[in-house]
Amino acid sequence: MSRKAPTSKQATCAKEALLLPLLPLRDIVLFPRMVVPLLVGRDRSVHAVEAAIFSDDMILVAAQKSVEEENPEPDDIYRVGTQAKIIQILKLPDGSAKVLVEGICRRRIERFLAQKDYYRVKAVPFVVPVRLSARLKALMRTVSDLFQTYLQVNPRLPSEIAPMVSEIDDPERLADTVCAHAAFKIAQKQELIEMPRVDEQLHRLVDLLTQEIEILKIERDITGRVRDQVEKNQRTYYLHERLKAIEEELGREHESGEYAELERRIREAKMPQQAEEKTLAELEKLGRMQPMSPEATVSQNYVEWLVELPWAKETSDKTDIKRAERILNIEHHALDEPKERVLEYLAVRKLARSLTGPILCLVGPPGVGKTSLAKSVAHALGRKFARISLGGMRDEAEIRGHRRTYIGAMPGRIIQALRRCASRNPVILLDEIDKLSSDFRGDPQSALLEVLDPEINTAFNDHYIEVDFDLSKILFIATANTPHTIHPTLLDRMELIRLPGYTDWEKLEIASRFLVPKQVKAHGLAKRTVTIQDETLLRIIRDYTREAGVRNLERELTKILRKLAREVSSNGRRGALKVSAGDLEKYLGAPKYRRECVEGMFKPGVATGLAWTEAGGDILRIETAIMPGKGEITLTGQLGDVMKESARAALTYIRAHEKELALPTGFHKSRDIHVHVPEGQTPKDGPSAGVAIVASVLSALSKRPVRSDTAMTGEITLRGVVLPVGGLKEKSLAAHRCGIKRIIIPSENARDLDEIPPRIKQECSFVPIETVDQLIAEVFEKK
Repeated sequence: MSRKAPTSKQATCAKEALLLPLLPLRDIVLFPRMVVPLLVGRDRSVHAVEAAIFSDDMILVAAQKSVEEENPEPDDIYRVGTQAKIIQILKLPDGSAKVLVEGICRRRIERFLAQKDYYRVKAVPFVVPVRLSARLKALMRTVSDLFQTYLQVNPRLPSEIAPMVSEIDDPERLADTVCAHAAFKIAQKQELIEMPRVDEQLHRLVDLLTQEIEILKIERDITGRVRDQVEKNQRTYYLHERLKAIEEELGREHESGEYAELERRIREAKMPQQAEEKTLAELEKLGRMQPMSPEATVSQNYVEWLVELPWAKETSDKTDIKRAERILNIEHHALDEPKERVLEYLAVRKLARSLTGPILCLVGPPGVGKTSLAKSVAHALGRKFARISLGGMRDEAEIRGHRRTYIGAMPGRIIQALRRCASRNPVILLDEIDKLSSDFRGDPQSALLEVLDPEINTAFNDHYIEVDFDLSKILFIATANTPHTIHPTLLDRMELIRLPGYTDWEKLEIASRFLVPKQVKAHGLAKRTVTIQDETLLRIIRDYTREAGVRNLERELTKILRKLAREVSSNGRRGALKVSAGDLEKYLGAPKYRRECVEGMFKPGVATGLAWTEAGGDILRIETAIMPGKGEITLTGQLGDVMKESARAALTYIRAHEKELALPTGFHKSRDIHVHVPEGQTPKDGPSAGVAIVASVLSALSKRPVRSDTAMTGEITLRGVVLPVGGLKEKSLAAHRCGIKRIIIPSENARDLDEIPPRIKQECSFVPIETVDQLIAEVFEKK
């Protein structure tokens, strides 16, 4: 059925309230003077249109709040809509209808009247009349100009609208026309139609049009740049294909070009079959990409990484044992145990070619030569050397690498080191392995398990290269100051070699053979003109440094040589430059330490203990004061929980054996005991100071001084038994540095005396004890 209604010029807006059928619309807001075709398919909507046709062709069109609502109720429909006249209707075979409607005027719904098959509403006029003023004319001109600009930047609107809008002189008509044709959102259009005053509408249109113009300009700019890039890529691709076709015609397809060179390098790399197939597949994919695309850059970097890895390149081990021993002895003095272990590895390697690389862990205080020893091992073996610093590393990807999907992805440190060395059997130093930590990015210590386990590192899979690489031929050497902070599972895969520190004579030898020539050359001085006597070096070692290694010793030597270099440069000093022991205060200032640091200084209540730290061995001065009081016990000196427990055990033993120790009965009830360990800024912990605490407290109570040439170490029990401790070699070196002549040790530690350097055993006597009674007999001065 088709029906032609009267022309729109005959339609007028009555000022009184009207009862009109309601036509809800899903995604459109109808404005007055707007002619639009509608497809009406819902039953209620079809019945509302039919009811309008059988009356006066008038209907109220209103937008619904949600487009998903199939049968909207009154609460789902906006209260402001447009009275419209049905101009034409066409019934379709499926029951729906095509309706052409024209907006007449805005009306507000006052009440819904439910009919049998549709809603009829009572609607009243909504527009508030506004006088045409100069301000309103200015608003109209602004809206008109903005709409003209909007039409220029929006190619989706027909250009014929521009002259029509420029000729409108009615503000309501101008606002309705702009609202009808602008591509605003439904909510924004509903906001405009609900404004009763035309000046409010025009003000809002100025804001919305300004925003839309800015957005459209940005979109046009982006579209233009994308179009230019696409055209450039298409041109590059076309030329690339033409060049490829020309090369094929000339028969030079495989003789030139970047990809042909990569393919040749892949064939020559001697990769495992799986890696070669993956690399060739990636190269084929790269050949189909446009060269300027980001994906091509990522793919090319990946292929180049795989090609440059040393899949089959390795250096030949120099298994001459005598030559290796000579190199190790020339480059390092002392350190007999580590050098012995390397020579054993070389000997086995010479006999059994299939031996996998061991994982050695050099544990010792700073400055004892752990890093330089690893370099010497590489030199002795004739292998390449790479150092990986693990201190402070928190990200697991530093070991396993990043996935290629991430921007800026890179392989892990192990693969990077292999690429730098260009050899698959280098010596890799894992420096400061005890300083590893973890956070939300993973645990690098766990990632190292796959690297250091000889059973599984034959197929190490880096996340970036995504193919297995054999790490079993690498000689890994780790360094650490203490093994206690290393993950137990990781520690189980390494062979610990301890570097305890140097004696004064070993430091003297190292300084004269290595440090002085090295620093003389570094400061631009002639080797033959600078002489630093052994006596001078020994005094520097004893009076200006106190350390397990030689790092501070080297610093003191550089201070002297800097001043000598200044004398040569400023004063033109020539001839021999000789530094004697009497010149040290001139170059280095007053001595920092006293050699005889304990002799002749002790009074009752003071004892010397021995401690082990990450920096090597050290002495502990333990002081006890007895005061009148109520039996309180005070422990100070930043002591750890274990050391506090050890002190309480010592005090309990003394109280329990007051008669045997010839102490006044009930002495603890009228006296306060204060045990203090000086250098309170340094944390202290461990049970090995137990015997020293007993000696200090007994000395204070009996007012008998402890022998000033004696230091002691050992853990005590409540029964007075002395238990063994660790780090005896480091503690002995510290005692020797401070002029100690007698060292009291637990009897069970007597087996560790073989590790003590012979010169220390010549100058220091070791006294094994089993009980506190033996301790008392050894530590107090004989009357």
